[in-house]
Amino acid sequence: MTSNRQLFDIPLEVASGSRFQPTGFPDLGTATFKRPVRHGGQTTWTNAILVESAQSIANHLEGAGWDFGAEQPVPVLDGLPYVRVLSADGAYITSSRTEAHRLASAFIKDATLGGEDMKAVICKRLGLREDVPHAPRQIARAVMGLDPMCLLHGVFFAESAKIWPGQPKIARAVTGFIEATEVERADSGGVKRDAVRHSIGEGAGGSSEGYGTIPFHRTEWTAAEITAFFTIDLGQIASYGLGDAGSALLRAIAQWEIRSFLDGGLRLRTACDLSAISDVVTDRAGVALPNAETLSSEISRLIPLCADMLDGGVTDVVWNGGAKKTKTKAEES
Repeated sequence: MTSNRQLFDIPLEVASGSRFQPTGFPDLGTATFKRPVRHGGQTTWTNAILVESAQSIANHLEGAGWDFGAEQPVPVLDGLPYVRVLSADGAYITSSRTEAHRLASAFIKDATLGGEDMKAVICKRLGLREDVPHAPRQIARAVMGLDPMCLLHGVFFAESAKIWPGQPKIARAVTGFIEATEVERADSGGVKRDAVRHSIGEGAGGSSEGYGTIPFHRTEWTAAEITAFFTIDLGQIASYGLGDAGSALLRAIAQWEIRSFLDGGLRLRTACDLSAISDVVTDRAGVALPNAETLSSEISRLIPLCADMLDGGVTDVVWNGGAKKTKTKAEES
């Protein structure tokens, strides 16, 4: 652990067999690159691939704290505020914990709180005003009271500057990704068989409609090393000005998310099932990552100490469908 960051390099292995399927990107497929390997004064380059991106890992870390079946946070995070989005009849729709843009989600900014537009509510909470510099610690404290997870995973209030002056942005304080090195392709394939329609005649539904026997190919990979990398930016967390208890709470949550992600099994997709090689995880300075039970107890201890910064629970807002915007003459000119 450096003075302002805690860095983890965690060796992983394929849970069964040796092949795995990395993440894919539109118009790109697998993200391949050359990774430098330094031996003394010499540098060689080895083939590498991105197994899981930072944005995907963020989703996994946030998912560790959410019970998707019950549509609510897991018990260890009870007492931390967040915004819950309901329909006009009170049915659950989504939340700041599950939306890609968190507090800046369209479902939140286009909702109302007690009849007041949420864009205006957030603007006032964050203290955003024209011709006035941002007060970063005021913004951080306001976000802490709405959903502290946004201080870990980032939020960008990107609505028009006329609505959110200055459009403040909070970067991720905890990041992660997974890389594999010394990789080789493992090409295989298969066939989708149609036991009913044996041939495709003119005018009959074909493969685009789901009929017919269709061969396909598949590319998986093998690797000499697979590593999960995590960074907790302690300097950024300290910069929020939340005091010792507030900073300690965010650090403990970040560590708990990483530990829960590792312990829960890294089945990232159908053909990508990984696991940590060792249960003992240490950062680059040799400091051990505590187990989930220890971190859960620490979070429970710290939440009451931060009560003055937490709004005390769930903020229920009502979303009425998000009507399509129409430009005013001023906006068109």
